[in-house]
Amino acid sequence: MIRHLFKFSFRALKRQKGYVFINMMGLAIGMACALLIALFVINELSYDKFHEHREQIYRVGLHGRFSGQEAKMAYTSPPLAPTMAEEFPEVENFLRMHIWEETVIRIEDRFYTEDHLAMVDSTFFDFFSIPLIKGNPETALAEPFSVVLTETAARRFFGDEDPMNKLLQAGGVEEHFRVTGVMEDIPENSHFRAGILGSITSTHPTYDVTQFLSNNLFSYVKLQPDADPAAVNERFEALIVKYIGPVLREFMGVTVEEFLAAGNRFNYFLQPLTAIHLDPSVESSHHPPNDPKYLWIFGSIGVLIIAIASINFMNLSTAQATKRAREVGMKKVVGASRGMLVRQFIAETIILAFMALLVALVLVELSLPYFNDLLSLGLSLSYFGSWYVIPALFVLIGFIGLLAGSYPAFYLSSFHPATVLKGKNSGKQNIRVRMALTVLQFVISIMLITGSVIMYRQLVYMVNKDLGFDKENILVLRRAYTLGAQVDVFKSELQGIPGVLSVSASTTVPGRAMNSNSYTLPGRSDETFLLNSTFADYDYLETFGIEVAEGRYFDPEMLTDREACLINERALRNMGIDDPFSTRVINHGYGPPGYPVIGVLRDFHFESLRQDIAPAIVMFKQEDMHWGYVSIRYEGSMLRTVLSGTEALWDSFSAHQPMLYFFMDEDFNRLYREERQNARLSVIFTILAIFIASMGLYGLTAFSLQQRIKEIGIRKTFGAGVFTIWVMVAREVLILVALATLVAWPLVYWVAGNWLQNYPYRITMQPQDFLLGFVIAVLIALGSITYRVIRTASMNPSISLRYE
Repeated sequence: MIRHLFKFSFRALKRQKGYVFINMMGLAIGMACALLIALFVINELSYDKFHEHREQIYRVGLHGRFSGQEAKMAYTSPPLAPTMAEEFPEVENFLRMHIWEETVIRIEDRFYTEDHLAMVDSTFFDFFSIPLIKGNPETALAEPFSVVLTETAARRFFGDEDPMNKLLQAGGVEEHFRVTGVMEDIPENSHFRAGILGSITSTHPTYDVTQFLSNNLFSYVKLQPDADPAAVNERFEALIVKYIGPVLREFMGVTVEEFLAAGNRFNYFLQPLTAIHLDPSVESSHHPPNDPKYLWIFGSIGVLIIAIASINFMNLSTAQATKRAREVGMKKVVGASRGMLVRQFIAETIILAFMALLVALVLVELSLPYFNDLLSLGLSLSYFGSWYVIPALFVLIGFIGLLAGSYPAFYLSSFHPATVLKGKNSGKQNIRVRMALTVLQFVISIMLITGSVIMYRQLVYMVNKDLGFDKENILVLRRAYTLGAQVDVFKSELQGIPGVLSVSASTTVPGRAMNSNSYTLPGRSDETFLLNSTFADYDYLETFGIEVAEGRYFDPEMLTDREACLINERALRNMGIDDPFSTRVINHGYGPPGYPVIGVLRDFHFESLRQDIAPAIVMFKQEDMHWGYVSIRYEGSMLRTVLSGTEALWDSFSAHQPMLYFFMDEDFNRLYREERQNARLSVIFTILAIFIASMGLYGLTAFSLQQRIKEIGIRKTFGAGVFTIWVMVAREVLILVALATLVAWPLVYWVAGNWLQNYPYRITMQPQDFLLGFVIAVLIALGSITYRVIRTASMNPSISLRYE
């Protein structure tokens, strides 16, 4: 029976080549889009799920509020995790991780750059399931100055040689590290990146301090198998009283209770390992998390594209009713039941869906390299990599077969033999349904068009908005610590390069992670203010084009300015300061007893426009502060000269170490990588959805005109021209587009409005955004029907009137 069912289905499809081609290509493109989106979503949801003990592993985060300013971040202090392991019975083990970005590796006289070097505890391999190829996971990182390389790093540094026990230098550390292991590359779907693991006991002195308020690394804990993470969260309160309390009393003169009673907050929380990648509420500069709302957006787009392709099928199938009416009637006369006919028509759809899937898989394989390049991912469609892939493809075929084929099957099988065999079935009974489905297609298309326009406008706004400083024509050199005490001499030499306008050394630059420290004001010790802190030299404002709103900047003639500060306008408001120039800002535990405020900076964006401008402070960069950046403002036309001159000068000052640099405008724009990628994806999938809808409209118009050939012949006989007939058909299509617009506009206004609320600095939706969606939909609709209408209307009336 099944063999006959498929045989009849193949015969029926063979007789309708044009209809089959349009439907198959529409379904194929829709399936290809859905598969690409599914690969993206599955990859996003797979982060860190390859670790064996993932259910037991948590990252510890810090949630604070200081004078109304919220801070929720992944950075914690070095002693926190060991203290938890010692005092919390639920904690089985701990791990700390500190990421070094763009680290120079020296092996003999060879230099390399490693994007991510992670200083970790020896428990790393107990937490994360990264197989070791060489070395012992229990001892590889136990000793100071030991490192484990990934396969890629080992091959890059040592080629085919055995890397074990080889020596290398990393960053500014003079001691040599010894290679004690080689591990497999860390998978792409991991929330952290690292090409080298180093023993955390090797270098930085803050790894061993007992200061609980120095938050500069990631802390992980592995709970006992039966432990309740909620119980651990409850224990943090006692830990804070015990360890944070004495610090507050020493530096601020207040108890924990008084600190909290003033409206402040200081608490830790556990973040499940598998939730890290999709939780943007927790701040982390290393491999920032993605926003899960985009999974919903693109997942919805995938469903909508499949819906458009399925609507095409339903529309064309019901439009073909007249051609197949006699077939249905004859089959019913010879004894076919309605159930048999329903099964046949659904079988036709499933066969068509299977053919479309084969084409879709080819399209996916061809487009994946471009898709991966766009998203900077390594996605692949591995048919046998997971048990569910092949079954999922068959489920997709069945789903589309039922979705697209059920209504046409029940509609076509409902014809009465007596009626259709007399030729009285005109195929017009379901015109309203086809019109409704066409309207639904245009609703989806207009929503996608308008949504893409709004998303793109928001991206353009973020990239081009005045940031309060000039990010153009600035070359920023990393690793200023390489210059050591020679930074001032280096700056002076740079000024002699043609095209260099100004040079500044600072511990941070806009767009890069800034140190966030707590400060107080005299007489208000119960209030704590979180300020983004920068130490800068005399040329900082000139180099970046930052303006002073009140007061002045550091003056080389005023020696007292070396222990003074400037704050921004947001800090002035948040701290409630009436007279800034009679105020001292106190940084407990560092610097002078208080920094007198000598100036107020106009607010400028030192972070992306996803964040509101935060309170900030600028202090003078002392000679012993060697870390940070050297920023060079240059004439735009002199870039090549400036770059070559700077590289030569760096080479002479740094003992031939590589110069790592970036351009401020490009670096700042990278903050919007997620928005840029998503805007491009939205545009691509919108174009494909429109193309599918256009194919359906073209096919439906072709069939409709075929049914109206006699009518068109009669109109031409009475003097109607081609343009008149085009207007007649176009008017009908425009009515459908207008109805779709009335439905789509309120929906897209609601969806886009909610999306824009995520940005503190955002565009305002304009009427032209919605009109543009309508105009594009109209042009696409008219473009889809014009060729077919003109071709049909150009037929000789004598041929039209003889048409059967």
